[in-house]
Amino acid sequence: MLTAMNPLLDFSGLPRFADIRPEHVTPAVEQLLSENRALIARLTADPAAPSWEGFVAPLEDANERLSRAWGQVSHLHAVMDSPPLRAAYNENLPKVTQYWAELAQHEGLYRKYKALAESDEFPRLSAPRRRVIEHELRDFRLGGAELPPEQKARFRAIQEELAALAAKFEENLLDATNAWVKYVDDPTQLAGLPPDSLQLFAAAAREEGREGYKLTLQAPCYLAVMQFADDRALREEMYHAYVTRASEYGPAELDNTPLIHRILRLRQEAARLLGYPSYAHVSLVPKMAERPEQVLDFLAELARRAKPYAERDMQQLRAFAAGELKLADLQAWDIAYASEKLRQARYAFSEQEVKPYFPEPRVLAGLFRLVETLYGLEIRPAEAPVWHESVRFYELRDRSGGLIGQFYLDLYARASKRGGAWMDDAITRRRKGDTIQLPVAYLNCNFAPPVDGRPSLLSHDEVITLFHEFGHGLHHLLTRMEELGVSGINGVEWDAVELPSQFMENFCWEWEVLRHMTAHVDTGEPLPRALFDKMLAAKNFQAGMQMVRQLEFALFDMHLHYDYDPDGPQGVLELLDEVRRQVAVIFPPAYNRFPNNFSHIFAGGYAAGYYSYKWAEVLSADAYSLFEENGVLNPEVGHRFWSEILAQGGARPAIESFRAFRGRDPTIDALLRHNGLV
Repeated sequence: MLTAMNPLLDFSGLPRFADIRPEHVTPAVEQLLSENRALIARLTADPAAPSWEGFVAPLEDANERLSRAWGQVSHLHAVMDSPPLRAAYNENLPKVTQYWAELAQHEGLYRKYKALAESDEFPRLSAPRRRVIEHELRDFRLGGAELPPEQKARFRAIQEELAALAAKFEENLLDATNAWVKYVDDPTQLAGLPPDSLQLFAAAAREEGREGYKLTLQAPCYLAVMQFADDRALREEMYHAYVTRASEYGPAELDNTPLIHRILRLRQEAARLLGYPSYAHVSLVPKMAERPEQVLDFLAELARRAKPYAERDMQQLRAFAAGELKLADLQAWDIAYASEKLRQARYAFSEQEVKPYFPEPRVLAGLFRLVETLYGLEIRPAEAPVWHESVRFYELRDRSGGLIGQFYLDLYARASKRGGAWMDDAITRRRKGDTIQLPVAYLNCNFAPPVDGRPSLLSHDEVITLFHEFGHGLHHLLTRMEELGVSGINGVEWDAVELPSQFMENFCWEWEVLRHMTAHVDTGEPLPRALFDKMLAAKNFQAGMQMVRQLEFALFDMHLHYDYDPDGPQGVLELLDEVRRQVAVIFPPAYNRFPNNFSHIFAGGYAAGYYSYKWAEVLSADAYSLFEENGVLNPEVGHRFWSEILAQGGARPAIESFRAFRGRDPTIDALLRHNGLV
């Protein structure tokens, strides 16, 4: 296939999503791999001393082309999965993984980078370029470049198998989620659910030519039922289906249990090949935290502070459920429902009352207004090829009209899209000769789509999710770095990468921000101040329970990769139970298979890194406190946050960027204060 005909080989501009077909994947991947390997052979055979321009730059160019092409394929696999695309993705994943594993172990490349680091040129390079080279040398060591040949081959085989297992884990979860459907004809079964949810379920049934309502395990449906449905048997049925996805309770071919065991064994083997006692030690090398014990101490200290509040929260919920709801035996499928009823009783408002004030177009306008105010930018709609008709595209410009970056917005849930919310990079900012290549981001959520001409209505939690992902997007888009390896989120320590995203969440609790992003879907009236005050009073409702739940996941993840023996007598579920006995206040039924859908650590990049959410929350809460002290919409502080945090990318250690912004080291106090745990 000619390059001109294959959209995956066109790097002249934005991805050509309208033209990409599954049959383009293999030819594009094979051509790029062939070209890259030929280039590497030439570079390593060159007897001349390596230089940035003669060695690093051409290698970066080649690897970026592969990353961009494969990034488009991976993105489509995540948002518009289909049997032909999945087949093409899985056919080529091992080839791409093998290439990166080969690269990480390539002795010739490693020697060239070491020679460059020891050369007279190195001290004269810019600080970002020196940091790129230092990261490369670190990654060669972590990639097995210093292993003897036999161990190198084994390490490479492990990386390839782990990539395939991660893809399979995510696919099993998507297929298991989509496999469960329930049709409801009797509307009384859905008593308690808000009108926008009922409209969504009815529209889903109509699409299949059916009367009544279609329920699924996708987030907009599952979360609504768990929070609002009065029918306890329905909540239990859906809870059971949700927490047993991709487990032995469903089809054997979708069971993630054997994948979990295999992934843990392979990670442990890889760590030992590199000379580390555990995979957690390997995971922390490029992070801010230095040792697993340090992370466990940090989590234990948070648990010590939070658990008394969590126990109080749970005690109050049990008493309320028994007294007011006649639920003497409070179960896992009752928690969200009873919590919503308690919130209504205590603060005299409900999520249902708030939701009509957050139509998605109004929320977006408010989000854009905030970003424009803080950073002196303009966000404008623009045209670009997209992968689904509901996807939108925007440009980020400075006040003089200069283009800074662009982003896609894919907000709605659908069967072909994996769950959750995430940001990914399409194109990264870098200098190419005399020009600057501008950054492009993908922002993805799973909100309920508009129904019958009415806009999608967001819960306040969903508003927070949108702001969170936009924070990641700004980290990618507002970088000022010109070197690929430290531009945007590249080169940023994993446990600091959540700082800009969690920082953005704070604005969702500011009246000056919220009043401009609300308009009742029927009347157009803004959110009443009295209702906002109730929301604010309820902000830390069950904050203790929420904190220990996150600590449960983080501790489980860290122990799993630090001191758990996959071949020992203790099972994964037994380890999770042990962690729960230390920190949890909610104990789910024995059939709960949470690990089987914990894709953050088994299919994402968070293995031995889930603690990052809490670690970065300390940074983000403390950073936000400077806005609280100087005015939350203060453009001067906004520009300082941009220049010291967002603009820096991975060009310097995250702790240095934090100190440059805040003027001191971070403290835990702001986090505890924001969560009402003081």
